[in-house]
Amino acid sequence: MDSVQLVLLIVIILLTILLIVLGVQVFFILRDVRRALGKANKVLDDAGSIAESVQAPITALSSLALGFKASSLLAVAKLIKSVIGHTRDEDENSKHHKKN
Repeated sequence: MDSVQLVLLIVIILLTILLIVLGVQVFFILRDVRRALGKANKVLDDAGSIAESVQAPITALSSLALGFKASSLLAVAKLIKSVIGHTRDEDENSKHHKKN
């Protein structure tokens, strides 16, 4: 066997061993990435369920606040109407007394 053939054989064996080691390392890296993505997906699912559970009470409070606001505005409108109506009655009574 020639020295050039011996060197080529050694280089081929070393490259084969190196590629096998790199392939195994890539396999482990991809497995870890898969696990990390699974955990991230679980965290996002949990965050989604937490957001939904928080959304329900906030929606209820919002509708309650809107109902309270509407009833408060209605009460204020009735109060203003009664004050204006009372003022008009006084104006009419004072005009009626001035004519007599």
